[in-house]
Amino acid sequence: MAGTAFDIMTRNIVSVKPTDDTSAIAAVLAKHEISAAPVVDNDGKLLGIVSEGDLMKPFSGKTMARRAWWLGILAEGERLAPEFLDYISVNHHSAADLMTRNVVTAEETTPVPEIADLLILHKIKRVPILKDGRVVGIVSRADIVRAMQQLQNISRQNLSQQNLGQME
Repeated sequence: MAGTAFDIMTRNIVSVKPTDDTSAIAAVLAKHEISAAPVVDNDGKLLGIVSEGDLMKPFSGKTMARRAWWLGILAEGERLAPEFLDYISVNHHSAADLMTRNVVTAEETTPVPEIADLLILHKIKRVPILKDGRVVGIVSRADIVRAMQQLQNISRQNLSQQNLGQME
């Protein structure tokens, strides 16, 4: 498979700010039907990436059990105020709290096979594409599969044209 990240990357980047809370991040992901977004500063520099999985971490069974344990200790057999329970049940995490900071990235000139290798090696679903530290695109597994399909279609067309030429 030939080509570079520039050839197949998604250019309309949907990103979030490090101060965005979980509700805002979830709304962005849902609105744009994506499963993750780069976290960028005001200059578009990549700080991290936050995914649906990252948003779910505060609600995992292990986290909830730990929270219940602490509440039991805090309550010391007494009933806790409903206002307090409501407050702590709300997730106050921001993108900066939940994001993956050591993001695997590539440049626009990175060959597509190399990006595929990165996805497989690191068991990730997408790679932000950077130019001068700023996010200019994203290549996902779906982008690579789409590029493979287009390459197969071109190969079939070329083969059909060669077969027609030989028949004449």
